[in-house]
Parts: sequence; structure tokens; C-alpha cells
Amino acid sequence: MDKEQQKRFWHTSSHILAQAILRLYPKAKLTIGPATENGFYYDFDDLEISEADLGKIEQEMKKIVKEDLKLERFELARAEALEKVKAQPYKVELINDLPPDVTLSFYTQGDFTDLCAGPHLESTGAVGAIKLLSIAGAYWRGSEKNKMLTRIYGISFPTQEELDAHLNMLEEAKKRDHRVIGKDLFRIFPEGPGFPSFLPKGMIIRNELEKYWKEVHDRAGYDEIRTPIILSEELWHTSGHWDHYKDNMYTTEIDGEAYAVKPMNCPGGMLVYASEPRSYRDLPLKLAERGLVHRHEKSGQLHGLMRVRCFTQDDAHLFMTPEQTKDEVLGIIALIDEVYEKMGFEYKVELSTRPEDSMGSEEDWELATEALREALEARGIEYVINEGDGAFYGPKIDFHLKDCIGRTWQCGTIQMDFQMPKRFGLVYTDSDGQKKTPIMVHRVVLGSMERFMGILMEHTMCKFPTWLSPVQVDILPISEKQMDYAQSVAKVLKGGGIRVELDQSSNTFGKKIRESALRHTPYAVIIGDKEISDKKITVKNRDSGEQVVMDVSEFRDRVMGEIKGRIGTLEIGK
Repeated sequence: MDKEQQKRFWHTSSHILAQAILRLYPKAKLTIGPATENGFYYDFDDLEISEADLGKIEQEMKKIVKEDLKLERFELARAEALEKVKAQPYKVELINDLPPDVTLSFYTQGDFTDLCAGPHLESTGAVGAIKLLSIAGAYWRGSEKNKMLTRIYGISFPTQEELDAHLNMLEEAKKRDHRVIGKDLFRIFPEGPGFPSFLPKGMIIRNELEKYWKEVHDRAGYDEIRTPIILSEELWHTSGHWDHYKDNMYTTEIDGEAYAVKPMNCPGGMLVYASEPRSYRDLPLKLAERGLVHRHEKSGQLHGLMRVRCFTQDDAHLFMTPEQTKDEVLGIIALIDEVYEKMGFEYKVELSTRPEDSMGSEEDWELATEALREALEARGIEYVINEGDGAFYGPKIDFHLKDCIGRTWQCGTIQMDFQMPKRFGLVYTDSDGQKKTPIMVHRVVLGSMERFMGILMEHTMCKFPTWLSPVQVDILPISEKQMDYAQSVAKVLKGGGIRVELDQSSNTFGKKIRESALRHTPYAVIIGDKEISDKKITVKNRDSGEQVVMDVSEFRDRVMGEIKGRIGTLEIGK
């Protein structure tokens, strides 16, 4: 199914859920029931149920599917609509909050009618297989000031085989949950919901990723900058974010003036560009920033590192002449491809076009969209069109990584922007001496560093290649009497910049080996009496399971080479 078909499918399923609830619990009050990225839900008031009731509700939904009820759309004038929903107070509230010129549409299926804009499938019978997943609490309209409702989540597919495959994927995802397997790498404390803290081992992974990121960008000719976290509210009016994004922004006051915590890095990039006169000889100008941004996400939407309230975006803003656009977009695609190949990820590409809530002329949007399309086709990349899903300032190319269990994650993006340079009055002096407005491209590669790390944890089950592993070598003496030699080995390896942990516990040797394996350390160095007498070490390779006797210096040099060359992609963890 494409996205539009998926939306229809899951939206119809949410109506089947609401119909089943009213058949079983006639006093329940309806609120809203949208399709989501991963299924559907419906929120109810005056409904007291538990997880044990989901089976009964699911059976009623399956009856409705078998009834193959036709979904029929009709419209009503406001007075008639209010009369129609008078027994459903939340629907009354929704109608009263809509502008007077909005068309009030309803969908009917058998004995059930709901206020809804659609779209839907033609009949309930088109929904082949349904599964209710869980129950949760949710505030009406997402506000803690409102009443807590009962939310029921579900999933559906045309066939039972597709549903079974999805449920297997959910079980696998549960096993890989980064919030569980990554507990030694990061935490989100109750004192800061949505604000992650990285522990020492997590910081090692983060620093190594950022070191690699910097090397790639240095080679590609980017200049790194850093801009403030807090900037004046006036700036965000200029950028357009205040009109399009203010509900997701944190604000504050300094010296009696209004300021906002940045949700995006781009206005800071505008200020850097405007800080000195620019010539066509200075272009393209590539400004990269690992910038910390804050966005006000609702508490119910937070999820580990995948959905947070503050994160570091690996942004870059490129300023160029019209003639440079195609080559620069091709360069960005090549850089993104290099990074994803190093990480071992497959990806697919979408070209997203103008949304309803946007700014700028139709001509600018057509030029920008065509520039991105030409670059993709010149590179020979297959892509799909995602109608109406562009940024408010321009079209974009999105890169969706595919993980080991088939989930996709939108990480990299290339966004063409003719609007913001105009709003900030950015100019350069062209070869003819005229002042002209540069074209700007926003782009990220990893996206949110936090989210990317969460993806890596789940994809690999925290089984990282040597260069990225928090601990690269475990040293395991068989008993206490080998400890002095083990410490001398650790000193040699640490001298080569290798991250080493020496097991000084009183555990049995078998337990030391098991714990090293559970930590997914790439190498375990085993030291017993024979190793001491031969002045050697026995090295066990995590990936091959092979054990080899080596000189300490030989092993040190091998691991150092592996680290320096960043040998190894991200293996699928099991």
C-alpha cells in the first residue's frame, strides 16, 4: 500500500473500532480516531475497559468486517450537524470550533455514523485482518488540562499473512527496544521527560559518530559553525517559523525582550551568511552545524531517543548560484550515500512536493522541485513522489533507512529553499556587479543524533563494529595470579588508543567469557599461565568465534588499524 491507501485503510479501521465499541458499550462517548504512521487509534470517554476486553472488541470488529458495510459520505448544514451529534459532546465541541465556512461531512456504515473528513475505503469488508494492540490514557486534545480518555490502538492489513508478518515484526521490535538494551548508554530521567542524558559509554559512541561526521564534511569542503540556542522572537518571525511552528517552540524573556529557544538551526545560518559581504566567488558556501534544538513535543508522543524534546541535528546550509544547484545537490546525495554505505544501511528515496501550508510563488516551487528531480535522475536514483509533504519553505528529498526488521526511518533530507534567503535579505555580488539572492539548500545526513543512535542500537542489538564500540577489548585473566601480566597487556593496548576493560572480578572464568559475549565486545583477550610463560595472548574474535595466539604488539597494531580505517559496517544484531 502507498501512504494514501494506507491512510484510508487504517482510518476506516478506526471507524470499525468505534462502531464495535458503541455496539458493546452504548454509553461510550466518541472523540477522534485517526490513522497514524503505524496503524490507528480511537479515543473514548465514559469507557472503562482493560486489556482483557480487547479480544471481545476485536471479535465484534471482525463481525463488522464480515458484514461488508458500505461507507457512504454525506454533508449537513451546521444546525443539522449539531442536531445529529447532540448525544456526543466531543463531536459538538469539534463542530463549534470549526470555521463557519467549513464543510461538515459525515460517513455512515450500517448502524454507525461519524463526523469525519475522510478519506475511507468503499466498505468495511475491504479490511481483511485486524488486531487490537493496547490501551492507553490520552488527554483530550493532548492537553493535561483536559479529561483523560481511553485510547485503543490497533493495526490492520488486507490479509492475515500481512498481519502475522507485522505482528512478528512488533515482537522483534520489542526485543530490540533501545530503551532496554541501551540502558548502559543513555537514560531519560523523570526530572527531564524527553530530555536524554548520555552515559559514559553512550558518549563514546556519540563522539565517534561525530568524529566520522566531521571527517566526511571536511573532505567535502564544509565549514563548521555553531549558533546560539536562544535567539530573539523577531528572528523567528523573519524566518517564518513563528507563523508555521510556534506551537512547538519554547519561549522566554531576557531583559524585557521576547526570545525563543531554537527548534531549527537555519535562522542562525542566515545570520552567519549575512555577517559579511559575499561574492559569487565565495559560492557555494557550505556551512555545517551540529546544533542543539528544542521542540515542544506532547508527553504522549515521547519515545526514548526516537521522539525527544531536545536533540542535536547534523545540519548544513549551502548557499549557491542557480548554475551551481544541480552539482551541489548531487554532491550532497553522494555524501549521504557514502555515510549510509559505511553504516551498512539500505535506503529508499522520496521527493516531497508543496504542502498546503507553505510560502512563496508557484514559479519558485516549480523551479526548486525540478532542480531536485533533475539531480535524482542524473544520479540514477529511483524515487517516489510524496505529494504535499514538502517543508513550508520548499520541496525536499527524503532518505528512508531500512533496518534489519523492515522498518524504515526518515533520516537524511535535502530541502531546497528560495524563500528564506529572500526573507533575510541575503545577497551576493555576481560577476556582472549586480546584487542577487542566493539559493539555499538545507540538509541533514544522520538527522537527529539521538534518534540515529537509537536506530543503531535496535538495528545492531548494541553489537557495534570495533571502531564504534564503547569497549573494544575485554582482558580476561583466568584467575587472580595472572592479574599483573593482564595489567601490563592493558597498558600496552591503551597506549595504542584502544578502549580496554580489564576484568578484575572474582568471577569464574566461564562467567567472565559469558559476560564479555553479552556485552558484545569485539575482542576478548584471554590470559592464563601458558600465555604468561610464552609472553603471548589468546585473542577471541566476537564475530567469528575464532581464537588465535598472538604477540601483544601484533594484536595492538591490528586493532589500531581496524579503528583508524573504521573497518566494518554495522552488523545486524541477533
